[in-house]
Amino acid sequence: MATDTETDVFEAHRPVLLGVAYRMLGRVADAEDVVQEAWLRWSAADRSEVREPRAYLVRVTTRLAIDRLRQVKARGETYVGPWLPEPYVTDFGDTVPDTAEQAVLADSVSLAVLVVMESLSPLERAVFVLREAFGYPYADIAAMLDRAEPAVRQLAGRARRHVDERRPRYDVDPVRRRDLTERFLAAAGGGDLEALMALLAPDVRLVGDSGGKSKAPLRVLESADHVGRFIAGVAGKGLPDLTWRFLEINGGPAVLVLSGGKPDSVFQVDVLDGRIQSVYIIRNPDKLHALSAV
Repeated sequence: MATDTETDVFEAHRPVLLGVAYRMLGRVADAEDVVQEAWLRWSAADRSEVREPRAYLVRVTTRLAIDRLRQVKARGETYVGPWLPEPYVTDFGDTVPDTAEQAVLADSVSLAVLVVMESLSPLERAVFVLREAFGYPYADIAAMLDRAEPAVRQLAGRARRHVDERRPRYDVDPVRRRDLTERFLAAAGGGDLEALMALLAPDVRLVGDSGGKSKAPLRVLESADHVGRFIAGVAGKGLPDLTWRFLEINGGPAVLVLSGGKPDSVFQVDVLDGRIQSVYIIRNPDKLHALSAV
């Protein structure tokens, strides 16, 4: 049985462990399951053999996440329509005082990057997360994954190239993103298609994730005309007893839309050069449960 001190040690590292697991899996519930399993391993471990609790816990969590990711890929699960990660409420606050470090963490958990990371192998994803998001030295990652350091460096290089080649460019400034989001909402809510179109980049993309369980486009919409008319049409229909509020989701400002007080969708945009480049709408009810308590 774990003592209070051992419990305190684990709880002190829980945010990091959850951050690693979520970036690996893109699913909050799966990440929480992995962290709970890591707790069971920690509580049963001979801690006299553990010199660095944080390194030990990150290693256990990473390996469990790799196993979970391999199981998902082995099952070959099919998903109806475009897939987006489960929304993850982020608020680094005083825990990450360095602005540059906050920017790195926010970028590594962004919807755009996590979507690209879905196509990495489990090992590539683990190395990318540990190196790019948390800054672990190659030697430490090699020890965590029981791999030779040169092999880890190759995995890291391959993963970084893959992500850099496929990730869309966007402005990470939260003030600019919130401003564009507010103007976008005002134009859509007022039915002003002309104002809405003025905010969209010509090649804007809209990705809607419903999992086939609610209404959303079953393919990615492209071009300002298609995205603008879709948003205007949806806004015109409205929702019963609609309310909304801003949250920090996946490292950036987002809008949680509620209908009758219950989460209906999460809406977020990526911006560049003063225009909206991407629109993300998550409506799969299975991915919104955790937001009921927010």
